[in-house]
Amino acid sequence: MLFYVVLLAMVALFLALRLYSVLGKRTGHEQPLPRSADDRPLPITLPRAPEPAQAAAPVMNRNIDPRAEQGLRAVISGEPGFDVNQFLGGAQAAYRMTLEAFWKGDEDALADLVERDVLAAFAEAIAQRREAGQTLDNRLIRVDSARIVDAQVEGRQARITVRFDADIAAVTRDAEGQVIAGSLSDAVETHDVWTFARTLKSGDPNWKLVDTDEA
Repeated sequence: MLFYVVLLAMVALFLALRLYSVLGKRTGHEQPLPRSADDRPLPITLPRAPEPAQAAAPVMNRNIDPRAEQGLRAVISGEPGFDVNQFLGGAQAAYRMTLEAFWKGDEDALADLVERDVLAAFAEAIAQRREAGQTLDNRLIRVDSARIVDAQVEGRQARITVRFDADIAAVTRDAEGQVIAGSLSDAVETHDVWTFARTLKSGDPNWKLVDTDEA
């Protein structure tokens, strides 16, 4: 009986040694155990290569025709404080004031808004109207759009051309005040192309009307 116990013990010892000889060695094909988050190496962040500098995108403005963009750049170059939207707002105000002064025959007001040649043409038309005993009872209903269609710079002289699309109610009255043409109830679509000029970097900030035409 004791012999069998010793024999079984020797067999168990032999199997244990064989099992250790297999499990105690690494074959190179074992899958590594996943590390905990604290044990994992931190990722190395490489510095990014500097991106090439990009030219500033031009300011898009739907109130500027493409052919006027180069001239406007020249205006801004000659006077960096120039603002397109501010100019267009002033141009619309000048459009209204010039028309109203012309309709009223107010040459003094026109002298502050237009250059000499335009003033002479307006004064001639006003004189002919007075001679005929006629008056204008016109009204600017609204300006639908004001769009810069051209711009030029020669030396320090800048010229910007604006197209105005507007609705005007036009009435002509005779010496007795009777309507002889037009109607205040029906506005007429008008399309004017006016050119304003100014000497850049001058003390006078005002642009004056130097040319008028119909679109």
